[in-house]
Amino acid sequence: MIFDFSCLQISSLWERLLGAIGDAAGNVLSRVVETIRTMFEGDPETRRKVSFSVAIIALSAKMAKADGIVTEAEVQAFQQIFDFPDEEARNVARLYNLARQDVAGYEAYAMKLAALCSPGAGEACNCPMLENVVDGLFHIAKADGLVHEKELVFLGRIAEIFRIDEAHFRRIMARHVHLDGADPYLILGVSPQDDFAKIRKQYRLLVSEHHPDRLIARGVPVSLHAAANERMAALNAAYSAIEKERRAA
Repeated sequence: MIFDFSCLQISSLWERLLGAIGDAAGNVLSRVVETIRTMFEGDPETRRKVSFSVAIIALSAKMAKADGIVTEAEVQAFQQIFDFPDEEARNVARLYNLARQDVAGYEAYAMKLAALCSPGAGEACNCPMLENVVDGLFHIAKADGLVHEKELVFLGRIAEIFRIDEAHFRRIMARHVHLDGADPYLILGVSPQDDFAKIRKQYRLLVSEHHPDRLIARGVPVSLHAAANERMAALNAAYSAIEKERRAA
């Protein structure tokens, strides 16, 4: 699962962004948003990509801070799944370190991302791109060996802002948090009482929904497809486990 920040490869872009932020954590979001809006006023697509990248960095940092302590394992998890040019490592680290000073403001960053997938007000969204973001945040949360209760609260609120409904969020969580082994039925969103024909139908529906061609059609950035591939692997494993169980029975 790798998120590509190639849109931020221009050093002058980073320098201008960080110059506008300054060294104080307060009002970081408003300064970044205003700078991006001004710099890319005539280029809405680049503005969208840059806003997404900055929001992802900030949310990742605040995810790590959710339980009160940012561990080295969580920082390494961020570096593993979020790809950025080597020459920009210092600038990314500066923004990350500013954002991780506290958890405050994370909802505003999440709302910026949610705006990229916006159906009618109040409707469940379950946007594939935002689901990839939640997967990435779970990866960071569990990097130190467990997902803390405060981190679950943080992730639950992110999902709420993303308009990922409760049942869908439970399925996402099932891929990452399973003390007694992964629950294949929960991952597929089915019940052990369902007949196998219904389970197979649900599995095929999920596979169809997360096919790379469908993601491209929905505008999900190519850089997020690695997360979708991981999700496909989890769906396949869950279906195989249920199929094996039913055959044995």
